[in-house]
Amino acid sequence: MDFHSTVNRISRKDTRYAPEAYEFVNEALGYTCLALDRMGHVSGQELLKGIRKCALDKFGPMAKFVLNSWGVRKCEDFGNIVFNMVESGLMGKTDDDSIDDFKAGYEFSEAFEKPYNK
Repeated sequence: MDFHSTVNRISRKDTRYAPEAYEFVNEALGYTCLALDRMGHVSGQELLKGIRKCALDKFGPMAKFVLNSWGVRKCEDFGNIVFNMVESGLMGKTDDDSIDDFKAGYEFSEAFEKPYNK
């Protein structure tokens, strides 16, 4: 299965998110696994923390703007992206994983703007 072809197919089916959002979430999963020093399954909450750190490292003060430009405006959007990737076979999940795991995340302004408003 070709990652980029699958992402393009997902993006045509669910037009809420740009292909770059899927690519970023995949990158952030790797970032999270490295930060946790383990490969394999991470929880939704662990992934959200990794996504935040990865976005701040990669985009700095532009993180919220970049994510918003891809259609990502709240943590639930990351959950939708993850579960679209699960449904397409790009990611796996356990029986304990739920899209609801992404609802108790963070507020984007707090997570992506506050670190730079000193």
